[in-house]
This record gives sequence, structure tokens and C-alpha cells, in this order.
Amino acid sequence: MIRVRAAAGDSRRGWLSAGGKIVPVALGRGGIRANKHEGDGGTPKGTFRPRRLWWRADRHPRPRTFLPARAIGPEDAWCEDPDSRHYNQPVRLNQRHTGDRLRRDDHLYDFIIEIDHNTAPRIAGRGSAVFLHLARENFGPTAGCISMTKSAMLRLLARLGPKTRIVIG
Repeated sequence: MIRVRAAAGDSRRGWLSAGGKIVPVALGRGGIRANKHEGDGGTPKGTFRPRRLWWRADRHPRPRTFLPARAIGPEDAWCEDPDSRHYNQPVRLNQRHTGDRLRRDDHLYDFIIEIDHNTAPRIAGRGSAVFLHLARENFGPTAGCISMTKSAMLRLLARLGPKTRIVIG
């Protein structure tokens, strides 16, 4: 089990604990929210499972993990449009699909752990593209994800499998 909690005094920062190790994380600019909505900047409260690792194979070798893994391609994106039938799912960018591009110039999405937030069933407007990914240098808040250093991410990936529980809040 992995547990994520907000830090005392700053709802946009937190702590991730796994296997006796505790690492700092950045949370959404809206803190941890029980009633997550698209665009609120909140990190969803609840218990989730990791689904898949997405990683930049052009920048890094495939990390050790028990999760299914997929290299991020130039057209990979995530649909954040609540009116789309592809809402909160990966899409290929083209004239019909737009979304949050997964292949970014910065390094925030070099490693993305997709979790099962708002997936079964998917409810329009309840939040999309909630990932665990790499943090900004200043640990600035995310749009609702959980972010951490690269070294913490690699240590976490080595422990994660599809049955791991991620408890947020």
C-alpha cells in the first residue's frame, strides 16, 4: 500500500509513504478533494490502483516495475473534454482529438503512472488525467496530480504492481 497525505500548513504539498520510506510530493493547487471536478486543481481523495506506466523511451531506459508499460509517442495525449466519448482516456492527437499532450518538452511527464481515478464508470466532469509524475524543481503545485523527484519515482516504480493500493487523503 502507498499512502499520500497533505503536509501540515500547506495543502499543495504532501508526503508519500511506501514500504517504510517517506518522500515529499507536490499535490494539486486545490489540495486533496473528496468531491473532485474537472479543472478544480484538486487531487482526488480515495483509494486507487495504478493501471500503467507511460515513459519517455527516447530519454530513459524502461524502468523496473511490475506495471504494464508503454512508451510515450509524439501523438499520445489524454482527453480532458467532458463532452467527448473519449473523456479521461488516452487518445492519439489528430484533427478529431485534442488533449493534454503526454510528450512534453519539460521533463514532468518523463514517467507517468496512470491511476484508476474516474474510470469505472467514467463520469463526465469528475476529473481526468490524474497521474503520478515528476515534480517541478520548486515542487510547485500540479493541476491535480501527485508529483515527486525522479529518484523517488524510480524507487516507487520498482515496488508497484496492478494490485497496489494508493490511498490519498
